[in-house]
Amino acid sequence: MDAFVLLGSFIALILIGMPVAYALGLSALIGAWWIDIPFDALMIQVAGGVNKFSLLAIPFFVLAGAIMAEGGMSRRLVAFAGVLVGFVRGGLSLVNIVASTFFGAISGSSVADTASVGSVLIPEMERAGYPREFSTAVTVSGSVQALLTPPSHNSVLYSLAAGGTVSIASLFMAGILPGLLLSAVMMGLCMIFARKRNYPKGEVIPLRTALKIAGEALWGMMAMVIILGGILSGIFTATESAAIAVLWSFFVTMFIYRDYKWRDLPKLMHRAVRTISIVMILIGFAASFGYILTLMEIPMKITTAFLTLSDNRYVILMCINVMLLLLGTVMDMAPLILILTPILLPVIIGIGVDPVHFGMIMLVNLGIGLITPPVGAVLFVGAAVGKVTIENTVKALLPFYAALLMVLILVTYVPAISLWLPSIVL
Repeated sequence: MDAFVLLGSFIALILIGMPVAYALGLSALIGAWWIDIPFDALMIQVAGGVNKFSLLAIPFFVLAGAIMAEGGMSRRLVAFAGVLVGFVRGGLSLVNIVASTFFGAISGSSVADTASVGSVLIPEMERAGYPREFSTAVTVSGSVQALLTPPSHNSVLYSLAAGGTVSIASLFMAGILPGLLLSAVMMGLCMIFARKRNYPKGEVIPLRTALKIAGEALWGMMAMVIILGGILSGIFTATESAAIAVLWSFFVTMFIYRDYKWRDLPKLMHRAVRTISIVMILIGFAASFGYILTLMEIPMKITTAFLTLSDNRYVILMCINVMLLLLGTVMDMAPLILILTPILLPVIIGIGVDPVHFGMIMLVNLGIGLITPPVGAVLFVGAAVGKVTIENTVKALLPFYAALLMVLILVTYVPAISLWLPSIVL
């Protein structure tokens, strides 16, 4: 009955259109009233949920990504990707994936990735003879890897939701190979389409021009080196690397590229603060919701239910994947990470799956949800940037969904893809 009151009230509030963050907070209040817990204790959980040093990584990475996204970095990364792969058949679709890989490793955001790379490449691909729906599908699906590779904001959220038992550095390292695998699979699919549909080849860029393009892109790509190099060398923590990334992105944008006007900085800061405020409200209320979940012993009951269903870890992982895929299509990624991690982590530990590995499984699952209707935020952004309908975009995405599911299966059942790098680096 306790679970019905808490989860039922949350679902009911979502169905009547209440924002997820407020639905979490209000259902936590209802749950506290039901089990006779003082509301003061709940408010302490809300304050404690956002009063964590590691959370500073989120606003810093959001701000660094916003500065890079609007400061000319996406255009330079697209040009550099063109140097690397633009000369082969279907080269512009490969450029799209490679540019998304570079930009995702700087911004850590699929939405920013889709908006920045898509605004440059979708019109360019259409002029070269690619269907606009296909161009949009490539952009949308290629941006999923930004959720995996550092500096992924969602890895920080997963670490927080896991109670700090999983280090952010481990998750950053774990996301590199799955992210590269996803990009490689997407590129392979694009090459198949290029041969089948006879998409055009690009031109080989002269060496002098290529070196100039690489030099310009290198300034922005140094952000990846700073983030990973600083963490791996022990010079600074993941949170401190986020602050350094902001300083570097500001320096490059305002003093090297100089494409962004000083008078536009307050507007950029305002947009970043709005995004961060939404995330922090969500984290605070999710902490109170998780507190009531624990008091009601719901995670333990769900663990028992899963283990009753089967004692085979592969069957349980398959069931969890199906559940995450379905939930990812109807709710945004951040609240699902905050809600489901405390519930599913005992199940995962109970069947002997590494929490870092499970973090990657969850991110791939929910990343697919972000490009799937009816509530796919990245899908909507991509369709808006590409100026195509959701229906046509989804139709073009069908083969990409199949490729993404193949990546999900590999990440789920081959733990070494996620765990090899952390084991040798950290």
